[in-house]
Amino acid sequence: MACRLSEIVVDSRDPEALASWWAEVLGYRVLGRDEDGAVEVGPEAGSGGAAPTLVFAPVDRPSPGKPRLHLDVNATDRDQDAELGRLLALGATRADVGQSGDESWHVLADPEGNPFCLLRTRLDPL
Repeated sequence: MACRLSEIVVDSRDPEALASWWAEVLGYRVLGRDEDGAVEVGPEAGSGGAAPTLVFAPVDRPSPGKPRLHLDVNATDRDQDAELGRLLALGATRADVGQSGDESWHVLADPEGNPFCLLRTRLDPL
């Protein structure tokens, strides 16, 4: 028996706004809100499905320094360039983490500055 990744928890200054942003990016919906202000988003199947959910937990100040974890995303219904345009229009910004410029992916940051990568390969939707 092995474990399965079920949730990814992201510290956030504004969980509602960041959860809404990532839900739009991933085509997810809000699955729940905790009394402490955390917001969980995920696919229509909800938690326990094929894809992990994202939980945005409230913090006053995110931990300083380079994050030890980032998300990679792939477009499902368009090519990488079109998806890059969509993400930038939603409020993503380009991020520099020391890449050479020859990579096949784009490094971006969400509205709170969390880095993520847009990969080239198109995936089938869940």
